[in-house]
Amino acid sequence: MIQAENVSNLIVNRIYGLKMGIKRRKTRVVKVGNVKIGGKNPIVVQSMTKVATTDVGRCLGQIRRLADAGCGLVRLAVPTGADAIALSKIVAKSPIPLVADIHFSPRLAIASIEAGAAKIRLNPGNIKDRKDILRIIDAAKLHGTAIRAGVNEASIRDLKNEVVPEAKRVSLMLREIKKYVRLFEKRGFTNLVLSAKSADTVRTIEINRAISDTFDYPVHVGLTHAGLPEDAKIPSAIAIGTLLAEGIGDTIRVSLAGGSVEEVRFGLRILGSLGLAESDEPELTVCPTCGRCKVDVVRLAKQVKRSLRGVSKPVKVAVMGCIVNGPGEAQDADLAVCAAMGKGYIYRKGKKIATMGEDELLDALTAEIKKL
Repeated sequence: MIQAENVSNLIVNRIYGLKMGIKRRKTRVVKVGNVKIGGKNPIVVQSMTKVATTDVGRCLGQIRRLADAGCGLVRLAVPTGADAIALSKIVAKSPIPLVADIHFSPRLAIASIEAGAAKIRLNPGNIKDRKDILRIIDAAKLHGTAIRAGVNEASIRDLKNEVVPEAKRVSLMLREIKKYVRLFEKRGFTNLVLSAKSADTVRTIEINRAISDTFDYPVHVGLTHAGLPEDAKIPSAIAIGTLLAEGIGDTIRVSLAGGSVEEVRFGLRILGSLGLAESDEPELTVCPTCGRCKVDVVRLAKQVKRSLRGVSKPVKVAVMGCIVNGPGEAQDADLAVCAAMGKGYIYRKGKKIATMGEDELLDALTAEIKKL
């Protein structure tokens, strides 16, 4: 289990722009507990508990597993007064800052702030009364609590109980965010994070571009209602990855209808693929195979992947099936095997270190992995 004092070190280990030199858009810094969001601070991966907040023990178990996986912030649903009471118990034992997810009830927003939530999420689509919002702002100022103004396309469409044409939904979401931000700023509150989500990949990209062009507050990005893991990962990677590549995004969440730890792991993989995070897992590159292959590359790669289980270092391994791309891929890998007819070559840091028979390749590569 991760210790509270180690969490900040874990988060700081994520470094942006390692591979591609992506230039992140300049945003102000917002403090959420002991985590800083925005500016040049590392991009934070978020997730959410998947059980009732009143189930304190299970919530804490999920939070600890999420923290172990690299999660920096965890959000909890607070739909009842009992949940707000339970939240205070969870906050007291959580290794990382917690975010209360609030819909419809100003009373529960204030109760969550008083319970110790480091941040609350408000939806402009369903808390509209100006007096209620001001009460929440004042409570947040008093307790040093951050607020995320998070618009969902679905809740915005429900405001007038009518279906808004797709072409107008982005502008409608931006309009609602602007109203909220103006009210917060007039009250002297700027400890804000902004977000706007849609189940549609393109509209999610468009609204986040608009928010980033309009404000300098940190932005939380992700799709909403993305789907089952096997269906949600591609649109999530496209939406989140596109925005991150453009320098937009200070926190992210991959919303999967499944385990929350998987959300975090996939989020970190998105960051890693863009050079925006350091990984503590091995990376396996495998050629797609073609008619030049003289060995079963897929079988060999699966065997290598099994040998990498338990490795907790960012080791890069390549399994290649011919001489065309093999040596080139080997230059970018810590270890590589380039297979040929009945034999293969082992490379270490781009240099060929051994030639051996096909049946010896796996054992030789495994031994080299252990050396690393």
